[in-house]
Amino acid sequence: MTMGTSAVLAGLGAWLPQRVVDNDELARRLETSDEWIRTRTGIRTRHIADPDISTVDMAVHAGSAALRSAGSDVVDALVLATTTPDYLCPASAPQVASELGLSGIAAMDVNAVCSGFVYALATAAGLIAGGIAGRVLVIGADAFSRLCDPDDRTTAPIFGDGAGAVVLRAGTRDEPGALGPFDLHSEGEHAGLLIVPAGGAKQRRSDDPREHFVSMQGTAVFRHACARMTESTRALLDRAHLSVDDVDRFVGHQANIRILQATAKHLGLPEERLVVNIGHTGNTSAASIPLALADACEDGSLRPGHRVLMTAFGAGLTWGSTLLTWPDVKPGSPR
Repeated sequence: MTMGTSAVLAGLGAWLPQRVVDNDELARRLETSDEWIRTRTGIRTRHIADPDISTVDMAVHAGSAALRSAGSDVVDALVLATTTPDYLCPASAPQVASELGLSGIAAMDVNAVCSGFVYALATAAGLIAGGIAGRVLVIGADAFSRLCDPDDRTTAPIFGDGAGAVVLRAGTRDEPGALGPFDLHSEGEHAGLLIVPAGGAKQRRSDDPREHFVSMQGTAVFRHACARMTESTRALLDRAHLSVDDVDRFVGHQANIRILQATAKHLGLPEERLVVNIGHTGNTSAASIPLALADACEDGSLRPGHRVLMTAFGAGLTWGSTLLTWPDVKPGSPR
């Protein structure tokens, strides 16, 4: 990006479904326990969307909150990061834009699973840098619990539902809130490590109902997540001519507390600089980073002037990172 065309964070919003499911409720159905889930994932509760709440609904709530936070509902584009669109066709972003009163703007879905929010930020930053848009609403929203087999104790305890959003505006590289640089990668040869086999064009239907749910090779995913987020963070810091000591808050994708802790250990980052909210949200896929940002703002652990590093890893495999100095922004309230 050149001076005057950086993407600057100007608004923040979040929304979680009202229904809260604790570990004890899951333990009554699965062969597991509260202790087993907590010690392996760090998750105590997760929010689950009721059947009449869709990804579009959650995205609209979070998007409206971000627009309120930004003090303006004027945007030129909307980028929605999601793996659980309301329909395979059409994309959900145009419907979100319409329900927010933004009909007519450019709107697109981005699917990079749990890395989706970082990928969506990069997409929006590109729109701004290219002069295509002056303001972009970026939303991460997923109803990932609907991709989980309710009887699978490997995945059912991990995932929750929710949405988070930010407003980006054109600005200068040296002002608070300016995003960048970015570091993005993928390895499609490992797609089978975390996959929903049926439902797409390759296998539209399967007689095995389990193939319509997400399948995860947990140990391999854990190993890749720690390695890739560590590598991406180091590459990003090198590109920005910074060190780990310059990072005030580390906001990793909230997949598993042990992944966050292991990544921090590999980097030599003090654990108290981690932003962690997985305990009450679970893994919300593309929504996890903006939800974590909103929680950290609310509890005061994230303050203006903090240098924030965001990094994510997801199915695909995909991963990526970016940086910003936190501006004077607080989460808005949904309409």
